[in-house]
Amino acid sequence: MNRILAFESSCDDTSVAIIGSDYEVICNLTSTQSEHADFGGVLPELASRLHLQNILHLTEAALRQSGLGPDDISALAVSINPGLIGSLIVGLAFAKSLAWSWRKPLITVNHMLSHIFANLIEHPSIRPPFLALVVSGGHTELVHFSSYTDFAVVGKTLDDAAGETFDKTAKLLGLGYPGGPALDKAAQSGDPAFHSFPRALKRRDDLNFSYSGLKTAVLEYLARQDQEFVARHLNDLAASIQQAIIDPLIDKTLRYARLQGLGSVLLAGGVAANSALRQQLDARAADLGIRVSIPSLQLCVDNAAMVGAAAIPKLQAGQFAPLDVNAFSAKGTKSL
Repeated sequence: MNRILAFESSCDDTSVAIIGSDYEVICNLTSTQSEHADFGGVLPELASRLHLQNILHLTEAALRQSGLGPDDISALAVSINPGLIGSLIVGLAFAKSLAWSWRKPLITVNHMLSHIFANLIEHPSIRPPFLALVVSGGHTELVHFSSYTDFAVVGKTLDDAAGETFDKTAKLLGLGYPGGPALDKAAQSGDPAFHSFPRALKRRDDLNFSYSGLKTAVLEYLARQDQEFVARHLNDLAASIQQAIIDPLIDKTLRYARLQGLGSVLLAGGVAANSALRQQLDARAADLGIRVSIPSLQLCVDNAAMVGAAAIPKLQAGQFAPLDVNAFSAKGTKSL
């Protein structure tokens, strides 16, 4: 069995993992940067500096915990886009240095592709073709896979992403940072039909998403209410906003899967942790005979095991990166 030492540093979590070529996770260690909470969001320069502090210690801990050494590692994998460019460079530079000094091949992967492949860690029986719904803080995409390495983006956000909308509307409600989990928690005891917020791009032939109008609608609605009203109906408002975010995601995913005859849908990205999205997508897909695969909560957040999982098909195909490869921050799911 081949083993991959993988690194993830695209945003504010430093993670190192070792994964086998059969998708068995040998270890998966992550250091979360809680320091950003003081700023109400991720501070890029601080994130880069903390990655520098953490990545060596996590690598040493991963090797120590697994009982493995350089001779037991077949390749190194690292995410190189999209993300914060300074953070990406830290992970890439570290992976390059080990690849050179250990004389091991280097595999570069797309961070969003990694989120999709997180599903194979717990569901290794997944086989293409399948449709992936990728939802995170900066990305919302529908990706049709004809094979593990051949895919096409069939729908994407035209402005704001679903995760970004969760965070910003949560901030408008005074729920704090990170906003997505806070809004999800408040919504669980609220009425999603309390207020009907707009759903954009509702044409049946349109697979794209748009959330800028929803953010504006929430802002304007709250501006017309007094603080007592908002406080009294906080959970109902959270539930109504959440439903307006997830309805287009579910509708367009299942519409495309049904039209294309796809029997398998993969949910991926940080927003895949949202309880309403998980439950409603699974329930509605079951009614159509479509199987939905969803990572466990610990694999929805950024982690290096998913980077290693995305690198497995490239290891098997011998698709290695040169040591002069560079990171870049362009959005979207791409094959590198």
